[in-house]
Amino acid sequence: MTFSPEKALSVQNLGVTFSDASGVVHALHDLSFTLAPNEFVSLIGPSGSGKSTLLRVLAGLIPPTHGTFAFNQNQPKVGLVFQKANLMPWRRVIDNVGLPLELQGAPAAEIEERAMDLIQLVGLEGFEQAYPRDLSGGMAQRVAIARSLMQDPDMLLLDEPFGSLDDLTRERMGDELLHIWQARRKTVLMVTHSISEAIYLSDRVLVLSPRPGMFKLDLPIDLPRPRTPDLRYAPKFSALAQKLRESLRDENGYAT
Repeated sequence: MTFSPEKALSVQNLGVTFSDASGVVHALHDLSFTLAPNEFVSLIGPSGSGKSTLLRVLAGLIPPTHGTFAFNQNQPKVGLVFQKANLMPWRRVIDNVGLPLELQGAPAAEIEERAMDLIQLVGLEGFEQAYPRDLSGGMAQRVAIARSLMQDPDMLLLDEPFGSLDDLTRERMGDELLHIWQARRKTVLMVTHSISEAIYLSDRVLVLSPRPGMFKLDLPIDLPRPRTPDLRYAPKFSALAQKLRESLRDENGYAT
């Protein structure tokens, strides 16, 4: 497919079909979209609509059945953060963060310097010698995000990174993620089930239909940046939330 240098990612007619115990599953159908450099885009939709499948395709973990996608570089670096932090319990915070460069054989001094910079960026200075068992869920996710940034990725894929956290911690982590994004300005595609979170963090929100996942809405979030918590109570925020809720309703009027 042709690619414009003005786009960080171009996806064209992408679909995924696979087989499981119940037979053939059509996960995604005919998805076409683009991401601009440094854009923050959220992906929402009902459970089973193929959101995580799409991230895994873009991360190179599974191949698409049909269609194509292209980054603005031949071999882009892609960081992927899952809902669970998946830290190595026997490694300290600084060692978990530094693991990607360690696997590449980088010098120890470089690994330590870059890991400490990222630990400070995610607000965990003072916890670099802690083990995962000593961290809260939010702190563990900060470590996972820092680890994903260790290779300076061109794109960051976030798969419901705060889904297992309580509401207060989740909102606080949203503010932390905005701080990190504003500091590093990565292109981000994030899966979330939270309408409020999607609006608060994003430049655009893409809505997927029930399986097979197809786009129902591409909603620009024309709210000012930097974002502050009181923005959640603004009339424009509520109007955007209503549009997303309506797009998630099925033909019977129920939220999917």
